[in-house]
Amino acid sequence: MDAIHYLLPYQASPTLIALTAVAAVLFGRGQLAARRAGEPAGLWRGLSFWLGLAVTYAVLQTPIDYLAQHMFWVHRAQHLVLHHIGPILMVLAVPHEVMARGLPAGPRERWLRPLWHHPLVHGPYRVLQNPLVASVLFAGIIYLWLYPPIHFAAMLSVTYYNAMNWSVLFEGLLFWWLILDPRSPANGGLSYGVRMLMLWGVMPPQILIGAYIGLNGDILFDVYNICGRVWDVSPLVDQQIGGLLTWIPASMMSALTALIVLRMWLRESERGPAAAGTEARA
Repeated sequence: MDAIHYLLPYQASPTLIALTAVAAVLFGRGQLAARRAGEPAGLWRGLSFWLGLAVTYAVLQTPIDYLAQHMFWVHRAQHLVLHHIGPILMVLAVPHEVMARGLPAGPRERWLRPLWHHPLVHGPYRVLQNPLVASVLFAGIIYLWLYPPIHFAAMLSVTYYNAMNWSVLFEGLLFWWLILDPRSPANGGLSYGVRMLMLWGVMPPQILIGAYIGLNGDILFDVYNICGRVWDVSPLVDQQIGGLLTWIPASMMSALTALIVLRMWLRESERGPAAAGTEARA
């Protein structure tokens, strides 16, 4: 019973629960459909999606969310998952390909495809996925919600608090999809060089704000004195740990993802000469 208690929602969000359930059902159906067609998605790809979905759900719908409202360092750990770890794991699974198999063909062709290509949907998406815009938004969302007056308001308002978490998750998914898009540049994907520049470009802003928070001798986020801290940790130590989480692990995510992009780049380079040789023999 104790284990179940820790898995139950602290403050149930019907929207999040419904979206998580829909994503899980579609991905599960897609995996089964791919297996029946003799084209399984792969063990690691499936595990990556399920783990990403699970940790995202956990930090938003279990008592972790309660802790995040009462400890600054837990809040920063929560956003590390929402902005980096969860989206990276889900995007690595290329979930839209698997989920498409889980959708009935009728609704997919009649409603979803026309909706996706509608100018009011595809136009803003293309703007958001511009490399410069995506990079500025990715770093900017961190600065926005860590600006002390805005952070103060967000932690004391359910509406602002939910907007903060949803915007961080949404922006994380958009950014990491642009970086980890499996399509090569020849097939519509972003240039690998540009992806690497974006990854290194978002690192300094995260390092700067993390270092500023972690090394600052003043209490920047006194809202947690009002909310009440769960554990007997001094406000300054709480802030220092939160700053370190914003500084080091977040930057490591960019470095690790750069290795994945480099591997994709090398694979594409090896594939190029092989394809050219095939065409020459033909």
